[in-house]
Amino acid sequence: MNIITIIQARMGSSRLPGKILKPLGNKDVLTYVVERCKKIQGINEVIVATSNLPQDDRVEEWCKERGIAYFRGSEEDVLDRYVQAAKKYEPDYVIRVTADCPFVDYELASELVQKMSESPADFMSIQGELPRGLAVELFTYQSLQYIHQHGHEHRHREHVTYYAYEHKEEFSWSSVNAHDALLRPELRITLDTDEDYELCKRIADQFKCELFVSAKEVVEFLKQNPDIAKINAHIPQKPVV
Repeated sequence: MNIITIIQARMGSSRLPGKILKPLGNKDVLTYVVERCKKIQGINEVIVATSNLPQDDRVEEWCKERGIAYFRGSEEDVLDRYVQAAKKYEPDYVIRVTADCPFVDYELASELVQKMSESPADFMSIQGELPRGLAVELFTYQSLQYIHQHGHEHRHREHVTYYAYEHKEEFSWSSVNAHDALLRPELRITLDTDEDYELCKRIADQFKCELFVSAKEVVEFLKQNPDIAKINAHIPQKPVV
């Protein structure tokens, strides 16, 4: 199987501008995301997909300095950005990751890849509610192209796979059960506000900037330290429109 991981990443953010290149310990957020994605077992390439706006020149420079594959496309039509980023690789499957998730669970992602090889489907879902910021999505490139052709609403173009979840009957699905240790949906381990950033810095400091700390350890740390977990507990997730 030819599997690629595409990380959508841009400097623009209404609540926390420049968040993906903010320092996290002695590294930066995008380093955490890219390096953890490289740990996903069975993938062939990791690509950073950013926008063609001038403010994202920094993202291109970051990738060039580190030898990371990248693609630049539409800022608002993220779905098209994914399709165009994937095209030259002619993949069988695509893993979708967002760059505001520095502790993305590469171990669970590896399980998705393994399950997909055993039980092929258009989409591989996760059964069980995880903290926001840990999950990835895995789907066929053919399904991505189908969504690109049929998803015309703004929400479909901005949220890459939203069409598939609205029209589940048009796709085949398989799933992996999330580990019990990860079933803490009240936690936010993502990066969209100053409070989120403060929590992520606390996690990075706790684990001495270890890039590959397991998501289970991160969740356990927050369970054992509710004072830290509550730093961003009040932050509402932006609605899909």
